[in-house]
Amino acid sequence: MKASLVFGFSSALIALTACTSTDRVQTQFYREAGSVIDSGHFGDATQNNAQYTTGEKSYAASLGNRFNKEVPTTVTFEFNSARLDQNARTVLAQQANFIRQFPEVRFRVYGHTDLVGSDAYNRRLGQRRANAVVRFLSSRGISRSRLEAVVSFGETQPVVNTQNRERKNRRAVTEVTGFVKRHPNVLDGKYAQIIYRDYVASAVAPEGLTGLGTLSGN
Repeated sequence: MKASLVFGFSSALIALTACTSTDRVQTQFYREAGSVIDSGHFGDATQNNAQYTTGEKSYAASLGNRFNKEVPTTVTFEFNSARLDQNARTVLAQQANFIRQFPEVRFRVYGHTDLVGSDAYNRRLGQRRANAVVRFLSSRGISRSRLEAVVSFGETQPVVNTQNRERKNRRAVTEVTGFVKRHPNVLDGKYAQIIYRDYVASAVAPEGLTGLGTLSGN
């Protein structure tokens, strides 16, 4: 009796497994190719490769590294404030001088806060800080269309992981994000020239300098 019950149960299980396997094969057969593994980022690798092939990706990264080395990218704020103090204005003036050299390039400002206060409030505060930086850069002749976006990370990316007030966390960071697609140089794919142009210009001696002169003897 027990043997027959076990045999019957095993047979039913095998049949169910076979049926399920058949259904799975049929379902996969009628699916669009690639639909199982495509999670919405299927073309990212191709786009990324194309950007490297044209030079856009590498030159944007190169320019971003230059920006990070040549000017301070970060300004900080007082507690619960989005006001730019004199030190922040000095830093942003340096950023503006750099940005004006590259009319083909876009920049983005990220606002941050410390961990004091609610997440919702800090996201709004981070946005206000990013907006303050964008307004200042715009006042120095930077087209608003080149300041691609302002983004608030609120309290989610602290420099110092503490629940206390921390000025290093209360910051706005400016970064290179890419190129202005409608600019003539970019439409021609002249990414290398964008960076090379400034390297050449930086080698020109300021007016009034005559060099080392000529060596002569008596």
